Amino acid sequence: MAEQEAPAPLKSLNSFDPTFISFINRSSRDAEAWWLNFEGKPTSYGKIKPMTSLKMNTYLTHPWIFRSSDGAKLLANLNEVYFPTPAQYEEYGYPRYQRVYVTAPVYSLQEYCIRLIRSMVRKEDIRKLEIPQGLRKDLSREPDLLRDIQILSAKRSTNGSN
Repeated sequence: MAEQEAPAPLKSLNSFDPTFISFINRSSRDAEAWWLNFEGKPTSYGKIKPMTSLKMNTYLTHPWIFRSSDGAKLLANLNEVYFPTPAQYEEYGYPRYQRVYVTAPVYSLQEYCIRLIRSMVRKEDIRKLEIPQGLRKDLSREPDLLRDIQILSAKRSTNGSN
């Protein structure tokens, strides 16, 4: 039986193998591209407007995460974390930019409602809403990219999945 390979950590490991990506925003919101540097800290590479793309020269071991302008999770090729694939080249040696589609996940009804309420109610008025305490607590917890990265890292180290 073959040994199972340990999952790559959520940080860039090296810059040995270049690859060429075209991130295409297929969501209805601006998508912010975040590269996880060699310490696992997110570095913004800017926003991608809906139905536009961002061409990126990156490396095989450089993970990417995407968030909408309100901090909501977006997926890259249906994954929360995108790890580039090996470079491809055209006939005459020019790089072929591989398409990576950035999309919105299917949010749970609760996640969707929380996002909607946040967009309609000022933060200081959330405590005035006549809603269950648990929902009020969820509403007051702002999206946090660093917390999300810690959770994703913990999941990867526990169950060995991407």
